Amino acid sequence: MAFDDYPEIRAEVRKLCNDFPGTYWQKLDRDMAYPTDFVQALTVNGWLAALIPEEFGGAGLPLSAAAAILQEIQAAGCNGGACHAQMYTMGTVLRHGSDAQKAEYLPKIASGELRLQAFGVTEPTSGTDTTSIRTTARRDGDKYIINGQKIWTSRAEHSDVMVLLARTESKETVAKKTDGLSVFILDMKKALNNGLTLRPIRTMMNHATTEVFFDNVEIPADALIGEEGKGFRYILSGMNAERILIAAECVGDAKWFIDTASAYAKDRSVFGRPIGQNQGIQFPIAKAYAQMRAADLMVRDACRLYEAGENCAAEANMAKMLAADASWAAAEACVQTHGGFGFAEEYNIERKFRETRLYQVAPISTNLILSYLAEHVLGMPRSY
Repeated sequence: MAFDDYPEIRAEVRKLCNDFPGTYWQKLDRDMAYPTDFVQALTVNGWLAALIPEEFGGAGLPLSAAAAILQEIQAAGCNGGACHAQMYTMGTVLRHGSDAQKAEYLPKIASGELRLQAFGVTEPTSGTDTTSIRTTARRDGDKYIINGQKIWTSRAEHSDVMVLLARTESKETVAKKTDGLSVFILDMKKALNNGLTLRPIRTMMNHATTEVFFDNVEIPADALIGEEGKGFRYILSGMNAERILIAAECVGDAKWFIDTASAYAKDRSVFGRPIGQNQGIQFPIAKAYAQMRAADLMVRDACRLYEAGENCAAEANMAKMLAADASWAAAEACVQTHGGFGFAEEYNIERKFRETRLYQVAPISTNLILSYLAEHVLGMPRSY
């Protein structure tokens, strides 16, 4: 069962992933360690620079190609979540940064000299209510002074720079609650011993996520991306790409679970017959396959709209929700097919099971997607 778009890219990505088998991920999982070698291999081969224009040293590929890369990584049993933000977080700089910022950062991100994987948005008190963030950036001459806290800032320990969202004007004094938010590019190496503190959060999967604390962190005024107070609009433009790419990863996860379950169902015999002959085994796998194919069509539709420069918010959200549901259904079917072996580390199912469960919650929960569709597509009253 193979996808037919970008076959050369998929073949090369699969070849790379073959060098990082389940045993590699199992050891990392036990040690809660970052997959440095895997990320470096993707970097050296240019896959993480897929979306950066050629003029800045990237491949200049469309979003659908990036989706194929990440989908193939997941379908090979690896985990692109360790570094997928390197692909799309730079989009804020690419779309809204100054010429100087693009020239400074994009070539280094493309080559891997700089890692831009951290996106400082979510806070403990606001969650997904982004307009209620409390981290502030106060202008003081030729610098800004940052104070506040972020949470669930993944890969911060493995990033050189961070895209940071902070309030430059109080929510109480702006005309619209989405006003007064600004985006900055923050040099984490400089800030780490000057008011920036990282605190790792241990989670049910090896996700390398952190809390981030800002205590009078000073950054130069030219770290501001775009116009002051327009940051909310800037980050929204990147969220559709993020959701589409993560949806592609979920489709890849679903494919891995379905392939793994199908192969086991054909080989495993109980009571003198292969268990795959039983409809109780067949049907959940077949249904997950249908869900996966439908989700993949929505991912492709969202990519088409995104690449055409059209509004794809509804499609990006639906792709993410349907793909997350498909990967979870496939994960359930795979565990059930394997029985007790599904819980054994050596089969890699329990690891992938935990990893794919994340996407029911992140980067946006299913409930918020449903609320968006109800309000903005179906015209129902706002629910929150």
